Amino acid sequence: MDRRGFLKSTLIASTAALAGSEAQADETQIPEEMVGVLVDTTRCIGCRACEVACGEQNGLLVPDVLNDGALESHRDTSDKQFMVVNKYETDKGNVFVKKQCMHCYQAGCAAACPTEAMHKNSQGPVTWDGDKCIGCRYCMISCPFDIPKFEYGEWNPKIVKCTLCFDRLEAGKKPACVEACPTDTLMFGSMVKNLEVARHRIYSHPDKYVHQIYGEHEAGGTAYIYLSAVPFDQLGFRTDLGRTPYPEYTREFLYAVPAVLFSVPAFLLGLNALTGNGKSDNEGDRDFDYSDDGEEQ
Repeated sequence: MDRRGFLKSTLIASTAALAGSEAQADETQIPEEMVGVLVDTTRCIGCRACEVACGEQNGLLVPDVLNDGALESHRDTSDKQFMVVNKYETDKGNVFVKKQCMHCYQAGCAAACPTEAMHKNSQGPVTWDGDKCIGCRYCMISCPFDIPKFEYGEWNPKIVKCTLCFDRLEAGKKPACVEACPTDTLMFGSMVKNLEVARHRIYSHPDKYVHQIYGEHEAGGTAYIYLSAVPFDQLGFRTDLGRTPYPEYTREFLYAVPAVLFSVPAFLLGLNALTGNGKSDNEGDRDFDYSDDGEEQ
């Protein structure tokens, strides 16, 4: 192989690998029409009926909302509770906020999963497939909302979180938490419709709401969106996420990996062909005959 041929082969291999990666990325683009939930925190009364419904639906902890005193401290989701309601003292009094997986448009957990065990469905929910999971837990460290949880106490642990009641959606039902809400705090529908309703409420009552829909742009957009009467930093929301989807931060690196895997072997092969090994096949070989007493003959 001459130098021209080597460089041509290397360039073709690299280009083909990069094109393949871009084609695969295009195939996994999320459709525009997805479903989600609008949460109007101005309507929530802290009854926690959604917590009870979630526990019953998923075979998890069903809280004793009248006696457990859970609202006296701020809680996180866990492997026993996929969603929780917290109480925040704000400039406008107590506000109750539901917390669960946000089901990002471009989910960092799904992008980080090397086996596609964590998967963004075309309808919007992010779900987990135990048959594909290898237990790396990259999904946990890649989530900007710290949602996926590992069942450390189980003999056969899973990665668990809210799935937007994906099985109920497939059966044509609403998520259990939405169905249980007595105050219409939660509204389930297409994301387009949810955003239209959220904007209409803000424009119709400009003094009632802060002029922001949390989740419309945060981390590239989420299927759960929120309305509030106070700034979202008073409600425990992260306000430092920006608008860039988290997978975008590693896109260039991930595109480069296949190119490197193809290019490096091609480069080394070409380098070997150009330089040669400089030795004959028999160079350095010596024949030895050892007698029984181990002396060289």
